[in-house]
Amino acid sequence: MTSSVLWLDEQTRLSQTLHALGTKSIFFTRPELDAILRVYGRMVAKGEWRDYAIDQTKDMVAFAIFRRTSEMPLFRIEKQPKLARKQGAYAILGAAGQVLRRGADLDLMLRYFAPRTMALID
Repeated sequence: MTSSVLWLDEQTRLSQTLHALGTKSIFFTRPELDAILRVYGRMVAKGEWRDYAIDQTKDMVAFAIFRRTSEMPLFRIEKQPKLARKQGAYAILGAAGQVLRRGADLDLMLRYFAPRTMALID
């Protein structure tokens, strides 16, 4: 199986064509992708992440995050609409494939990457 680069406007046209044919394509919506890229940009600015990839199958779409291009992904943010009523459509998976967080609200899921602050209590 070969992979190819598919620009977002091409993805939109492909999704519209598949939808017209009765085949539903799964992809991140614009607000979902904006939220993910906002977190990604913050972590790139910190120097923790350097690359990403988007993978799409007929059942799910995944945003993979890499420290270096040649490594396995540190995290994968997956959207699986079939699980929306059961466990939630979104999942954050670790490098070994373990589910770190699962839920129905992407913004709550992305708080996993929020900086943690600690305060001393007197």
